[in-house]
Amino acid sequence: MIKTMLGGVCALALTANALAQQPMGQKGVEATFDANISSADQIEWLKTMASAPNHVGSPHDKANAEYMLGLFKSWGWDARIEIFQVLYPTPISTTVELVAPDTIKLGGQEPPVAGDDTSNAPDALPPYVAYQGDGDVTADVVYVNYGMPEDYKALERRGVSVKGKIAIARYGVGWRGLKPKLAQDHGAVGCIIYSDPAQDGYAKNDVYPKGGQRPPEAVQRGSVMDMPIYPGDPLTPGIGATANAKRLTREEAKTILKIPVLPMSYKDATQILSRLSGWTVPDGWQGALPFTYHTGGNNGVKLHLAVKSDWSLKPIYDVIAMIKGKTRPDEWVIRGNHHDGWVMGAADPLSGNVAMMSEMKAMGALMRQGWRPERTIVYASWDGEEPALLGSTEWAEEHAAELKKKAVIYINSDGNGRGFFSAEGSHSFQHMTNQAAADVTDPQTGVNLLARKRASIRVRAYDGGKPGAADLAAAEKGGDMPMGPLGSGSDYTAYLQHLGIPSLDLGFGGENESGGVYHSLYDSFHHFTTFDDPGLKYGAALSKVAGRIVLRMADSDTPPARFGDFADTVGMYLDEVRKLAEDRRTADRALNKLLADDSFRLASDPLRPVAAATPEARTPYVDLSPLEDAVDHLKRAAAGFDKAYADRGAALDPTRRATLNALLRDIDQLLLDERGLPGRPWFKNMIYAPGRFTGYGAKTLPGVREAIEERRFDDANTYAVRTAKAIDAYADRLEKAKAAVESR
Repeated sequence: MIKTMLGGVCALALTANALAQQPMGQKGVEATFDANISSADQIEWLKTMASAPNHVGSPHDKANAEYMLGLFKSWGWDARIEIFQVLYPTPISTTVELVAPDTIKLGGQEPPVAGDDTSNAPDALPPYVAYQGDGDVTADVVYVNYGMPEDYKALERRGVSVKGKIAIARYGVGWRGLKPKLAQDHGAVGCIIYSDPAQDGYAKNDVYPKGGQRPPEAVQRGSVMDMPIYPGDPLTPGIGATANAKRLTREEAKTILKIPVLPMSYKDATQILSRLSGWTVPDGWQGALPFTYHTGGNNGVKLHLAVKSDWSLKPIYDVIAMIKGKTRPDEWVIRGNHHDGWVMGAADPLSGNVAMMSEMKAMGALMRQGWRPERTIVYASWDGEEPALLGSTEWAEEHAAELKKKAVIYINSDGNGRGFFSAEGSHSFQHMTNQAAADVTDPQTGVNLLARKRASIRVRAYDGGKPGAADLAAAEKGGDMPMGPLGSGSDYTAYLQHLGIPSLDLGFGGENESGGVYHSLYDSFHHFTTFDDPGLKYGAALSKVAGRIVLRMADSDTPPARFGDFADTVGMYLDEVRKLAEDRRTADRALNKLLADDSFRLASDPLRPVAAATPEARTPYVDLSPLEDAVDHLKRAAAGFDKAYADRGAALDPTRRATLNALLRDIDQLLLDERGLPGRPWFKNMIYAPGRFTGYGAKTLPGVREAIEERRFDDANTYAVRTAKAIDAYADRLEKAKAAVESR
């Protein structure tokens, strides 16, 4: 028996050794990779990592970093923890109470929920928002709807001001941080942001724990830092927040607000909003609470709002792991997801983090069979994403010079859900991303991810929805699905928009209900495995599609870009900007004609008459011809390179291959302008940026587009030239790459 067992062991060893000596080929590598993806692993990791609060500075956040470090090393990765010291305010005390016409204490921690073991966590911080301005104020309340610029215009037309008052805004439409920022800019002394059930409560579905939507007591935490100026540590813009970094003072930091701000549940908001009088709100302002909404103002509804925070530096723990490439070690494929949460963070971000961990374990299994990537693969589990993209930004700023020399692509995820595959990012990798999606099976329907995505678009249109025209055309034709552009709100920001590294953001959604407990105490293991991705089957699907992209980028002779997709997309963005300028001129002419009409000036109107005081609006001609010429140049160069590479790329000798790869590796850095965007020089990409007044949402050709939108017409002309210069440089590089392919 002993002899037989020893013989079996020897045979297994010989088989493993033989396998290690045989190249698997790309399909073999991916099949072996898939076989090592385990939803059961992800469930185990998720339960462990979401078992206690994971905010920046919490003991469990650090413990999770150390837990991952041990696992990564056990799987064969060269791993380490890199620590940064960042300004991160945690609440010492928070007070919000109605003081007139009644006295009612509001706020406080969400109550425990039956069946959710972590909802009674004793060490969870009270509901708060990061980077608000501490203060203690008592003032009348004004309801400002979503708190966006157009909402303040509507209030102004009604003679309602927030100056000296506390603004209460509901979540939705615009990014959270814009709401108190705009309130502050309009003179408010404080701000409340509440969750209306119209957005993610009982108006959508049953509330937790019966269903997945937000219960009356749940509070959406978040950051209100002015990140459209710059993300990362407020005290070290542009440099890594190391222990010895030179820092601004808190007063010098441009991204920290000046007024106190707190988030609120709709149960508490009811106590305030139901007492407001004044104007009945305009169309579109009514939420789902069971009473008529009013704007408030000088009507005796007073609120006491006070916040005191600990503004000390706190450590964050980035877990960085690497497999060194065997032939191109100085070309890096980088993959990341963050591990910190506002409380437990099961859906956001740990569901994405455990999917990423599966990829790493599967690549460890490949390494044990003798595989090594051609390029270096870097995996990063970032800390401090939630408050300000801290971990990813500080690492990018600290290693900027090396990253600009070595990084080929950054691939991101940030939590995961169930339903339909989504990808946004650098459009030169649109085709490659579609190919990867077509090679992974949807766990619910059994078709591939791309086929299900196409079907969802067609069904949406049939049911009366309004998918984008390009999406619908692609779905009906059966081609690649267009990717959206990247704005901000996750860890790709520093890589794409500051360093010029091509980036992708991947995930699933559309059928999960994690939005109902977003950033609350109830974003828990129990909620996620009940309402979002039972069995983490879509976690495994994310691992397979993201892992394929990493493997294909790492092992390809030349990274599989298709530049015609990028050129066509930039052309579409130019068409949009051209139409924006034309529409603004048309609207100005119509408004000026209306203002000149006496019948309009004298018309009976329940609103305060402001027409007579409105100056003539004029949108001058914006010279887009430099951009038009540059985009034409880009389209020609992209088509020429794509054809040349399709015809001859497979036959390139090593010398020409090396020349080509060197020309293409940093091509996206040519899209940067080191002067950056107006008023926010940290954002340097001339094609993609977060909007100043959208936060997460992308603005494409941002220097020109936002200047037209904000009537900064000198800037529009200036950035038409600067953006054209960047696009021309990109096109020039493609022409050199084409010549390298065609050289003998």
